[in-house]
Amino acid sequence: MRKLVVILFVFIMLVQAKAQPYKDPDLPVDARVKDLLSRMTPEEKFWQMFMIPGDLSHEKERYKTGIFGFQVSTVGQNAEAAGQMLSYAAGASAIETAEMVNQMQHFFLEESRLGIPIIPFDEALHGLVRRGATAFPQSIALAATWDTQLMHQVSKAIATECKTRGIRQILSPVVNVASDVRWGRTEETYGEDPFLTSEMGVAFVSEFEKMGVITTPKHYIANVGDGGRDSYPIHWNERLLREIYLPPFEACFKRGGSRSVMTSYNSLDGSPCTTNDWLLNQILKKEWGFKGFVISDAGATGGANVLHFTAKDYPESTAKSVTSGLDVIFQTSYDHYKLFSPPFYDGSIDQQTIDNAVSRILKLKFELGLFENPYVDAKAAGEWNGYPAHRQLAKEAAQKSVVLLKNEKQTLPLSKTIKSVTVIGADATEARLGGYSGPGIDPVSILDGIKNKLSNQTEVRYAKGCDRENIEYVTVGSDFLSCTTSGKTQKGLNGEYFNNVTLTGKPVFTRVDPQVQFQWTLFSPDPEKLTYDFYSVRWTGKLKAPASGNYKIGIDGNDGYRLYLNDKLLIDNWQKLSKQTILADFSFEKDKEYNIRIEYYEPVGNAFFRLIWNVNVNNNQKEEINNAAELAAKSDVAVLVVGIEEGEFRDRAYLNLPGRQEELINKVAATGTPVVVVLLGGSAITMNNWLKNVPVVIDVWYPGDEGGNAVADVLFGDYSPAGRLPITFPVFEGQLPLVYNHKPTGRGDDYNNLTGHPLFPFGYGLSYTTFDYTDLQIEKNNISASDSTVVRCKITNTGKVAGDEVVQLYIRDELASVARPVTELKGFQRIHLNSGETKEVSFLINPEMLSMLDIEMKKVVEPGEFRIMIGASSKDIRLKGVLTVDYNP
Repeated sequence: MRKLVVILFVFIMLVQAKAQPYKDPDLPVDARVKDLLSRMTPEEKFWQMFMIPGDLSHEKERYKTGIFGFQVSTVGQNAEAAGQMLSYAAGASAIETAEMVNQMQHFFLEESRLGIPIIPFDEALHGLVRRGATAFPQSIALAATWDTQLMHQVSKAIATECKTRGIRQILSPVVNVASDVRWGRTEETYGEDPFLTSEMGVAFVSEFEKMGVITTPKHYIANVGDGGRDSYPIHWNERLLREIYLPPFEACFKRGGSRSVMTSYNSLDGSPCTTNDWLLNQILKKEWGFKGFVISDAGATGGANVLHFTAKDYPESTAKSVTSGLDVIFQTSYDHYKLFSPPFYDGSIDQQTIDNAVSRILKLKFELGLFENPYVDAKAAGEWNGYPAHRQLAKEAAQKSVVLLKNEKQTLPLSKTIKSVTVIGADATEARLGGYSGPGIDPVSILDGIKNKLSNQTEVRYAKGCDRENIEYVTVGSDFLSCTTSGKTQKGLNGEYFNNVTLTGKPVFTRVDPQVQFQWTLFSPDPEKLTYDFYSVRWTGKLKAPASGNYKIGIDGNDGYRLYLNDKLLIDNWQKLSKQTILADFSFEKDKEYNIRIEYYEPVGNAFFRLIWNVNVNNNQKEEINNAAELAAKSDVAVLVVGIEEGEFRDRAYLNLPGRQEELINKVAATGTPVVVVLLGGSAITMNNWLKNVPVVIDVWYPGDEGGNAVADVLFGDYSPAGRLPITFPVFEGQLPLVYNHKPTGRGDDYNNLTGHPLFPFGYGLSYTTFDYTDLQIEKNNISASDSTVVRCKITNTGKVAGDEVVQLYIRDELASVARPVTELKGFQRIHLNSGETKEVSFLINPEMLSMLDIEMKKVVEPGEFRIMIGASSKDIRLKGVLTVDYNP
C-alpha cells in the first residue's frame, strides 16, 4: 500500500511539473525562474522582497501570498533586528528548531498559492545564535589566530549546526575594516587590515556556501565613521574605498562565493548606502558581476527618510532603494508592509527592476534545492549541534587566539605545583561570549578552567574585586513614584507633553510614565503628536523615600531641565549645552512622600534623560578591592581577569578599563605578589595607568565555550601562545585613528606631548619560545609586471619549548606615481616548530600583490623597486630584500 502511495505521489508531481514548469527539477534554473515569475501577482512579488519578524502561530492566512524568508529568533545579545522571524521560545532545542522550520516550509509549499519555500536565516558570527549551538571564540579572536585553515574548520562546524536545523542563510560575517578601535563592533570584525580581513572572510564564507548555506557579508560598505561612532556618515574618496574597504567584500563574493550582502545604515558621500546606486548597481552588480541578492540592515530601507532625510516618506525611500539596487527589504514588523508596498503597485518602481530583484531571490531558492528538498532531519540537528568535536575545535581556536602582550622575567608559564593562586575579577566567573552570541553550551569560566587545571594540592582562591561598572547612582524606580489621575493613584509620574519648548498652553497629550528614563534619539516621545526635535515635558507626582538619611538626587541627561522637591528648586539647569549629570544633596525620611516636579525641554532632538539618586545604592567596591588585595598578598600569584563593555551602538570614547578595574590592578600589584593580567574583550585597551606595575598581560578576547580551559592551558604552559594582534593598540585615544598601513605623512607623525607610535603594533604577539629568521632568498629579483616570483626564508625555534610562529610578509612600494602605504601585509603563515627545529617558509609574490591604483584609478603594476619584508609583526621586521619590476615598453 505504501509503495502505491509513493508511486501515486510521484505521478502527481510529474503531472504538476508538466503543467507548471517551475516545479520541474530537470529544467534549467533560469527557465524555472522565468516561468514562476510570469505567474506571480504584484503582491506576491512584493512579499518575496520583504523580510519581517513573526511566525505562523496565528493569522497564517496573511502569508498565503508567500514571503522571502523567516529569521529564526535569537537568544543572544545584539540581534540584528529588533524582532525575529520564526518566533520560537528562547529555550527551543536544535530538534525543536528543525521541526518548526519543517512546519513553516510545509505551510508555504502546500498552502500558499504558488508553493514558494522560504529561506530560514539567522545570525552565526562565531557560532549559531541558538541554544544548544557551539560558541566559538568571537570573530576578532578568530582573526587573532592568523590561521585560515583553522577558520575553514570552524566555519564548516558552524555551517553544519546551521544547516541541520534548516537554516539556509546567515547574516554573517562582518568584513568591515575596523580602522577605528573606538567602534563598539570592532569585536565582530577581523581587524584593521584589508588583506587579513579578506583571507579570514573568504575562509569563513566558503565553507557555508559549499554546504548550501548563503552567507551575507556586512555592512556594505562601512559601518563606522568619524570618532569611531557606529553608523556615522562617511565621506571617503573612491581611492580609499577601493584600497581598504571594498577588497574584503569583493574577495568574499569572487573567491568565497557569498550570494548575499547586507547594506549599512550610514551614508556615503551624502547618499544612504541602502539607496546608493554607485555602491549597489555600479560596483556590486555591474563591475563585480554579483548575482546574489542585496538585503538592507534591519529598518535601513526607511532610513533614507528617518535617518538621512533624503526621502520625503517611506514609499519614496523604498522606491529609491529598490531602483538603486536593493533586492530585499528587511523590516521588524508585519504591519510595516503598509509603509513600503505602495511603490510596488503605483509605478514608482520600474517593473523590470522589480522582476530583476525577484528573479535573483527565486534563483537562489531554486539553487538551494528548497523546492524539492525543503525539509531537514530533526534528529540530525540534535546530533550535530554541540557535537563533541566542535567543542574541541572551539578549544583549539581559543588557544590559538590568545595574544601574549607582556611577559617580564618569564613569569609565564606558571608552575602547576604552585601552592596558592588568587583569581580576581568579575570576568573570571562570567564566561562572557561577546556580541551576537547564543548562550553557548556550558561555557567554562576562567576560574573554573584554572581549577580544572590544578590539583587539589594548590589552593585556588577567588575574589570579585570590582565590577566593570562603578555604579554610584541608579534610576529612581516606579515603586518610589506615584501620581493621582482621575481620582486614581498609580505608580509613576504624570507627564504633560507640550509641542513647544516653554511648557506653555495645553499639553498635546498626558500620560503616566512609570519612571523617568528615556532616550528619544530618532523619534519623539510620541511621533504622531510631537516632532522629534521640539517639545517640552513636565512630570509631577510624589516621591517616597525608602530610607532615612542624607542622599543625592538629580538628573543624568541632556541639559534644559529643572528639578523641584516640595516646590523647592533643587536643580536649575535651564539651558542647552551638553549632556551632564547634576546632583543635589537632600535629607530624606523613610516612607515620607515628597512632591516632585521635573521640567525638561528639547529644541534640537536626540534626548537622553533620567531621574537618579543614590538611595540604597550599596557600592562596596572599595571593600571588595581591599579584600582582593589581601588574598593576593597571601598567594604565590594573582590572576586578575579584567574586561571592557562594548557592542552594537556601544562605541567607546575612552579605551581604558572601565569602572575601578585599574585601581584594582594597582592595588593588587602593590602587594608584591606577581600579577598576571588577563584582558577580556574584543578591542584595544589603553594601559598607561598600570602596565608598568605588572609583569604579565595576555589578551584572550571572548574565548568561547572552552575559553576557561584554553586560557588555563596557556597560563600553565600546556600551550605556548602565538596569537597576533589584528588591530593596533594605541597609547592614548588622542592618537586615533591609528593603523599600521597609513600613507606617508610628508613630515613627522609625533605629537609634542606624546609619541605617534602605538602601545602594541598590528601583528604583535609574544611566545614562550624564541625564533630566528634567516636566509632570505628571492627566486627572481627582477620580474616583469605580469610575472611572479617566490620569496623564501628559514625560521628556527631557538627556545626550549615547542611553539607556533606567525611569519608575516609585508611589502612597500619604494617609488610610485601616487602615495602608497608605508607598509602592507601581503601574506602570512602560522607554522609549528619543535625546539631546535628549522622550517623553510615560502611566499608567492604575484602581480596582484604588487598592484596599485594609478592616478586614473586603473589597477596597474608600476615598474620600480619593492621592499620585501618578513617579520614577527608590522614593527618587528627580521629580514629585508628588494624586488625589482622591470619597465615593459
